[in-house]
Amino acid sequence: MAVKERVGLVVSDKMDKTVVVAVENRSAHPKYGKIVVRTQRYKAHDEENKCKEGDRVRIQETRPLSRTKRWVVSEILSTAFKG
Repeated sequence: MAVKERVGLVVSDKMDKTVVVAVENRSAHPKYGKIVVRTQRYKAHDEENKCKEGDRVRIQETRPLSRTKRWVVSEILSTAFKG
């Protein structure tokens, strides 16, 4: 079975070892054809607390780690510049 993976933006890193990742899904409306952007937020496990708000990350589905957490951060693709 293939492992589910998503790429998204970290929108919150306020929890300990947990980040909230917003994943955008762009699809055409079935009737009108306009591109509709739907955003889904996933709570993902970040063991070393490396992720910061604004980072682009890849998350991977895993066993339930808590009541709402079923994803784990597999890699950080790009970091947010805080200058």
